[in-house]
Amino acid sequence: MMEKKNENGKVQLKGQLKLYIQWPAIMALLLIAMDLWVYKMDHRAGILMAVFVLIYIIMVGGLYFYSKNIIMKDLVEFAAQYGIVQNTLLRELSIPYAILLDDGKAVWMNDEFEAILGGKPKGEAYISKYIPELNRSIFPKEDQQKVTMEVYYDDKEYQAELRRVSVEGFSDTEQLMELPKEKEYFIAVYLQDVTELNRTIRENEEQRMVAGLVYIDNYDEVIDSVEEVRQSLLMALVDRKINQYIAKVDGIVKKLENDKYFIIIRKSYFKQLEEDKFSLLDDVKSVNIGNGIPATLSIGLGLSSDSYAQSYNYARVAIDLALARGGDQAVIKDCHGVTYYGGKREQTAKNTRVKARVKAEALREFITVKDKIFVMGHKLTDVDAFGAAMGIYRAALALEKRAYIVINEVSASLRPLYELFEQDPAYPDDLFLTSSQAMNMADENSMVVVVDTNRPMMTECEDLLKTTKTIVVLDHHRQSSDNIDNALLSYIEPYASSACEMVSEVLQYIVDGIKIPKIEASSLYAGIMIDTNNFVNSTGVRTFEAAAFLRRSGADITLVRKLFRDDMESYRAKAEIISSAEVYRNKFAIARGVDLHIESPTIIGAQAANELLDISAIKASFVLTEYNGRIYVSARSIDEVNVQIIMERLGGGGHMNASGAQFNHTDMDEAVACLKQVIDEMIEGGDL
Repeated sequence: MMEKKNENGKVQLKGQLKLYIQWPAIMALLLIAMDLWVYKMDHRAGILMAVFVLIYIIMVGGLYFYSKNIIMKDLVEFAAQYGIVQNTLLRELSIPYAILLDDGKAVWMNDEFEAILGGKPKGEAYISKYIPELNRSIFPKEDQQKVTMEVYYDDKEYQAELRRVSVEGFSDTEQLMELPKEKEYFIAVYLQDVTELNRTIRENEEQRMVAGLVYIDNYDEVIDSVEEVRQSLLMALVDRKINQYIAKVDGIVKKLENDKYFIIIRKSYFKQLEEDKFSLLDDVKSVNIGNGIPATLSIGLGLSSDSYAQSYNYARVAIDLALARGGDQAVIKDCHGVTYYGGKREQTAKNTRVKARVKAEALREFITVKDKIFVMGHKLTDVDAFGAAMGIYRAALALEKRAYIVINEVSASLRPLYELFEQDPAYPDDLFLTSSQAMNMADENSMVVVVDTNRPMMTECEDLLKTTKTIVVLDHHRQSSDNIDNALLSYIEPYASSACEMVSEVLQYIVDGIKIPKIEASSLYAGIMIDTNNFVNSTGVRTFEAAAFLRRSGADITLVRKLFRDDMESYRAKAEIISSAEVYRNKFAIARGVDLHIESPTIIGAQAANELLDISAIKASFVLTEYNGRIYVSARSIDEVNVQIIMERLGGGGHMNASGAQFNHTDMDEAVACLKQVIDEMIEGGDL
C-alpha cells in the first residue's frame, strides 16, 4: 500500500512514494549544510548562497503543498482504474477460475467458469452440486497446499487444481462479509479442459501392440491319439481356429514351431478378448476328428508401457506361468500384476518321466557343490511336505552331503511320524532345526530346497531364502504370481498328486541303485496316500509307479495306517464339522469348525472336506476352522469345480481339487459370507 491514515484520521503517504516526495526536503538540508561550510570560507559567498537556498526552499515548499492534493487525486484515480482493469482481466481470463468458502460455496467465479456450468448459478451456488468430486472432504487443509485431481462435468474431463489462500484480517477491513477467525481463508479452484488431451492419450494407448505366445499344451498326446493320416488334418483345424480367432481382432499370427505360435494384437482389441474370457480355449477343445484327447492351449500375453521388448518378456513370463499352472488357460502380465483366465479342468498327466530325470540331474549338480543343504516345506508342515523333505535328505546323504530339515511347529497329525525319526538313533540330533537355528548356520555356501509350496510367504523360514543364493523348488501346486522367483531350479508339476510323488521320481535318478530305509520309504508313501485321500484324488499312472517304487523300497503300509488313525476326540470333532454342513446353491457343501478343542483343527477340517465329497450331488466342499486367531479354509472337489481359482480370490491357492486359504480374523459368519459372495461372483461371471 502507498497511503495510510494517521491517528488524526488524515491520509498520509508511505513506502517508496513517501521517500520520493521527501527527497526535496533532504536536498534542502544538504544545501543548508553546504552554505554553512561556504560561509566559514567566505562570508560574502555564504550570504549570497543563503539567498539562493532560501529561494529554493520556498519554491520546493510551495510546490509540495500545492501538488500534494493533485498527486493524491491521481493516485486514487490510478488505483480505481487499476482495480477495474485487474477485475476485467480476471473475469475475462481464459482459464476457468472460482473462489470458494470453506464449505464449498462459490462466492465468485469468472466468465469461463460460469460458461462451464452453463450460466451464472442461481441461489446457493455450492460447487459440489455441479461437480460432486469437488467437495469439502478434498479441500486443502493447510495454506498454499495444492490438490490436483481429474473431474468430469457435462461429458468433458477437467484437471482441477485447488489451493487454500489465507486472508487473515479480512473481516476487519471488509464491510460486506465477515469470516470466523479460524476460517479466514478461501479455496481457489481453477479447471483445465483435458478432454482432448486424454482422448489422444487413450487413442495412443489403444494403438499399442500386445505381444503374445500360444502353446498347444498336449501336442504329443493329441497327435498320438489319432491315426497318422489324420494328424495333419487335426493340426490344420487347430491352426485354423487360432488364426480365425486372432484375425477377428485384426491381429497377426506367426507359427514358430508345430505347437507354438507368436501373436500380436492391438491393446484396444485386447480388451475384447478379455471380455469373452478367451473363448479360443474352449473352441480348440471342440476340434474332434477321432482324437481321444482334446487339444488344449496355453496363452500368455504381455503388456508393458515401456517398450515392445518388455512386452515380449512379459509374454514369456505369462506363458511360463500358464504352463506351470497346468495349462488350458490364459495368463496376462502387465506392470500392475498377473491375471488368470480359464484353467477350469484338470489336465492329464504326462506319462514320460524325462522331465523328472533332467531335474534330478540338475539337483545332483547343485547338491554336490554345496556344504549345507536346508530343506523346508510350508508353515504347519503336513505329511506330504515332511515326507518330501525326508526324500531330499536321503538324496543329499547318498551324495555324501549333510542336510537339515527346517520345521518350527509339529502338528498333532504329523507328530507320530516325526517321533519315529526323532527317537531313531540312526538319525543325527540336529536333523530337525527351527528357523532361528537354520539362520545361524546358513552361509553363502548353503543351499535351500523348498518342497510342497512355491510361495515365499508360506515357507517355514522366508528369511532363509534371502540369505542363500542357491534355491531349488519342488512343488505340485499350481504356480501363483507371488512365487519364489529367484530359484535356480524350479520343478513345479501340477499334474503330480503330491510332492512325495515328485521326490520319489527324482530319487530314482539322483543316484543309481539308491537305497531308501524302510522308515523314509514309509514317510514318502504316507505323503502320497494322504494327499490323494488313499489314492482316490489326483492319481495318475506315475502316482502308482512312485508308490510301487516305494513299496519295493520297503514302505510299510500297515505302519502308515496305524500312524494316521484319529483319536476319539478328533473323530468326534470331524463328525461335528460334517453335521454343521449346509448345501449352498445345491452343489457346494460349506461346514464350520468352531470350538473344537483339539490340537490340529485344520487337519481335521481337511479330512472333513474330503468326506463331504462322498455326498451325492456335492461338486465341492469347503470347511472353515478356527486356529491361532485365524480362520483356515480347506476346499476340496472331484472334477467339475476348480477350487483353486476360488481360493485364489480369497488370497490362497493350491491344487485344482485341493486348495486352501486363510482369513486374518475369527468372525466365522463374515468368512462364510465372503466365501459365498466369491462363489456367486464367479458363477455369474462364468468362471465356475
